[in-house]
Amino acid sequence: MLENFEEIRIETPVDKIIRQIRSLITSGQLKPGVRLPPERALAEKLGVGRSHVREALRKLEFYGILRTLPQSGTVVAGIGITALEGLISDVLQLENSDFASLVETRVLLETHAATLAAKRRTGDDLISIQKALDAYEKKVLRGEQAVEEDLMFHLKIAEASKNSVLKSLMLIITPDIVNSFIKLDICKDGRFVKALEEHKIILDHITAQEPELAAEAMRIHLKDVLAYGYTLRDEHQTGLDVE
Repeated sequence: MLENFEEIRIETPVDKIIRQIRSLITSGQLKPGVRLPPERALAEKLGVGRSHVREALRKLEFYGILRTLPQSGTVVAGIGITALEGLISDVLQLENSDFASLVETRVLLETHAATLAAKRRTGDDLISIQKALDAYEKKVLRGEQAVEEDLMFHLKIAEASKNSVLKSLMLIITPDIVNSFIKLDICKDGRFVKALEEHKIILDHITAQEPELAAEAMRIHLKDVLAYGYTLRDEHQTGLDVE
């Protein structure tokens, strides 16, 4: 019986800021292209520290909801309201048994993204992917959790695919991936270190414009997490059978 209960998630100041900005965007009060007030002004208005505002803006930019433009500050990106509602879910909606479905979808999207990126990437794309990889490597070598940096690497590959629909779909499932990885503690036992080497191989194939090899490297990279998803599904089904 106890396993049916889940820990109550306490909303942090960062969560509350994200919720408020989301509400302003979905209600139309903050439209695409509108510049947000400076961090200091937002912090004073919201009654929180600037560090909380900075972290909330960083997360919203990570999910593609806000953009930082040179000499323009932070502006609202042109993402659809329907997608936005799915992007910042208050809590993880997926059951553990659905994780395999999430990863299956991710494999389909990301292998195709790697294929297209190898064909279409530009010099600027390679620089962006490399920067994301460097940020990931920096955290991994310090022994820190690097889930968001990991997924930023994958989102940069999706951008390099030059397929806006594919990138949007990646953005929609990314929050659930982040939450699932943290909740299920998937990246343990040296997984981040192993993934670092796999990332480098994927980037090498994209750089060399080898689409088939890039897709295969991506498929291998996601193999372990997909197998874990199937294990969760089997365990869930076994539990139902016992009941």
